[in-house]
Amino acid sequence: MTSWAKAPDFADRPEQQALVRAQTVADKQHYMESGLTPIACQTCGTEVLARKHSTQQKTVQWTVNPADHCPVFRQLAAAGPVFGKPDSCPNLEKTLDHAVAEGILQIDD
Repeated sequence: MTSWAKAPDFADRPEQQALVRAQTVADKQHYMESGLTPIACQTCGTEVLARKHSTQQKTVQWTVNPADHCPVFRQLAAAGPVFGKPDSCPNLEKTLDHAVAEGILQIDD
């Protein structure tokens, strides 16, 4: 192992390297793929996959290009180049809050 590294590569410890890689795959699956609930925006019907990790944090994966389906994103795209992307659509945020309140989208334990 190198003398300094933010993330050691365990090149000299192949068994540890294999364990870290396997855990990375498991973490990615857990945080990015499992437990996602399909939610359709109450305003435009665009469907996303969502997961609430806590009261403050959530994961939202668009199943389509938002500029092609969401009027808010379409309007932003039509306005011209934007540096960075907007985080979300206010209508979708309201839909997600409603889904949590109705128990459709549950907060992880």
